[in-house]
Amino acid sequence: MRAEVPANLAGERVDRVVALLTGLSRAAVAGLVARGGVRLDGAAVGARSQRVEAGQVLEVDVPEAGAVEPVEPDPGVAVSVVHVDDHVLVVDKAAGVVVHPGAGVRSGTLVHGLLARFPELAGVGDPARPGIVHRLDAGTSGLLVVARTPEAHDALIAALAGRTVERSYRALVRGHPDPPRGVVDAPIGRSPRDRTRMAVAAAGREARTGYEVLERYREPAEVALLACRLETGRTHQIRVHLAAIGHPVVGDDRYGGARGEPRLDRPFLHAARLAFRHPVTGEALAFESPLPDDLAAVLAALA
Repeated sequence: MRAEVPANLAGERVDRVVALLTGLSRAAVAGLVARGGVRLDGAAVGARSQRVEAGQVLEVDVPEAGAVEPVEPDPGVAVSVVHVDDHVLVVDKAAGVVVHPGAGVRSGTLVHGLLARFPELAGVGDPARPGIVHRLDAGTSGLLVVARTPEAHDALIAALAGRTVERSYRALVRGHPDPPRGVVDAPIGRSPRDRTRMAVAAAGREARTGYEVLERYREPAEVALLACRLETGRTHQIRVHLAAIGHPVVGDDRYGGARGEPRLDRPFLHAARLAFRHPVTGEALAFESPLPDDLAAVLAALA
């Protein structure tokens, strides 16, 4: 891979930039650096902590994808496409759908359905998750942008890293947050007690979530509807941050929100708005998704 370092990644560590642009893990990038497989302006990078500058030419000897099991298209996976052009797709993901194959999940993912409709995605980004530049948890519904071309893939990854993509969610939480508007600024990392869970951790990665109370309800329980804004994109970020301030997401059995009324078989979390600059034309794009029926029904029963 050969690419020019975009301005919004200037000052970042080279290993983070390579991971963002290639989809490789930090561990894999560290191995490439050690073998001289990462170069800036033609010179091998000596330390993965080296900072990059805008305009530098980055070259990476990306490993051959032959060892990666290809994702087979599956027309049986329904995909709701709300926008399509030559470079990007915006989809409205249903709750319960996993975005891409991973540990224990080899079929039935959003990527399987996308490849059935857009086979060119197979050559975009990581072959294990082609076209994917960000994710939603399986239980979260809503909007997701997908790259159709390598050019769009790299530009969207850079935009996400530069925090120029607007991602707004609706979340129903237990209790009434006070103050009603704020930012949760707390690093997130793997829980030391359960590696499948995330937690606020001093040694974790920077994470910021803005929230605002939209509505308060008292029956059948004290809950509140929030608008949440991602400033970073860590795994389970909104769910972890809201639980950390004592207001877990209703229906979230992993982070303490599943007890009591109202009852829901998945977290009340929906990616309601997505806005970004088109990665090729620069046009401002914005999309909104209404609450799906199961979440709307929960709200309708509150008072």
